[in-house]
Amino acid sequence: MSRPGTYPLGRITAITIVVELLLWAVMLVAWWVLKDQIPGFRFGRPELLKAQLIGPVMMLLFLLDLGWRNRTLKRFAHDGTRARVVPGLSGTRVFLRFLLLRLGLASVIVALAAPLHGTRVEEVKAKGIDLMVCVDVSNSMTCEDLKPSRMEVARRALSQLIDQLHGDRLGIVIFAGEAFVQLPITSDRSAAKLFLNSVNTDAVGTQGTAIGAAIDLARESFDPNTTSGKAIIVITDGENHEDDAQGAARKAAELGIVVHTVGMGAPQGGPLPIRRNGQVTGYRKDRSNNTVISRLDESMLKEIAAAGNGLYVRATERSSGMNELLAELRTMDAQEVGTYRFASLEDQYQYPLGFGLLLMTIGLLFGERRHVRPIMELPA
Repeated sequence: MSRPGTYPLGRITAITIVVELLLWAVMLVAWWVLKDQIPGFRFGRPELLKAQLIGPVMMLLFLLDLGWRNRTLKRFAHDGTRARVVPGLSGTRVFLRFLLLRLGLASVIVALAAPLHGTRVEEVKAKGIDLMVCVDVSNSMTCEDLKPSRMEVARRALSQLIDQLHGDRLGIVIFAGEAFVQLPITSDRSAAKLFLNSVNTDAVGTQGTAIGAAIDLARESFDPNTTSGKAIIVITDGENHEDDAQGAARKAAELGIVVHTVGMGAPQGGPLPIRRNGQVTGYRKDRSNNTVISRLDESMLKEIAAAGNGLYVRATERSSGMNELLAELRTMDAQEVGTYRFASLEDQYQYPLGFGLLLMTIGLLFGERRHVRPIMELPA
């Protein structure tokens, strides 16, 4: 039993805990139903649902505040006078106000998690250029003069390039001693990202650096019927190239295809590690048992870029050089390359957001004291 003129803290505590447990049970059931029983439903940012843990903290602060209010009221006046000095105290109204704010917060958090359901089909007219990227996957790309390795920096550069392409079409050629088309030219960036995972030094068995063959294969991969800007980007350390790369770049330039080069590595070079189970167990050696040192051949890459009317940029640990190349690509003539239909999930955040804001607004306006009619004094 609470004393007169105070809040029934024990009863409110019990009800609040029960309601909080019921709310969590409802949210868990709702999560299971939405996730497993409703096809096509998902949250765009499910990690934000962890913010629901604020609820129990909010409950604890509410009960602590109520206890502090009771202690203050007890110090303020005796039991017999508190009810007259502080009239209209209502444990029910205080709890209902908290409940409105608590449910409103839960709904707003659901809205922030970006619920998605239903499909929306959009047609987008793509306008851009055609781009083929030739990636060196020879053993020399395992060199760690760029951290964590030349190969990883090259993959990072290609990923950055894919992210920045909007309306452009992209293809990927991988090469070592031979060249292969890893991804035919396409506007599907998700497919490009998928194929990016298979770009590694185990993709081509024949070792070497056939840059010329890669440029020729990239040139032949373009659609001859398109008139949009066409460019080739060669990502390599340029070491031990085996063919006429400058001649291949010159032939591409004669057809209006620009050839850019990106240098991977450092002029001073570094050894080529041998790894087992992710650990370096030694370094590659030549026939004389000397450690093989791989060095970036910048002069050759500059000559290829000059022959292809393109730019040479050198990648570093801080910059892949792609921003400079992207700025150059944006100066090329672009044309409409097709109309694409995209099916995307509809945002449904507005419903829990509106409901949550409504509850929180009502809670903030909801008075904690019940209306008490003033006592009328009778005339003498």
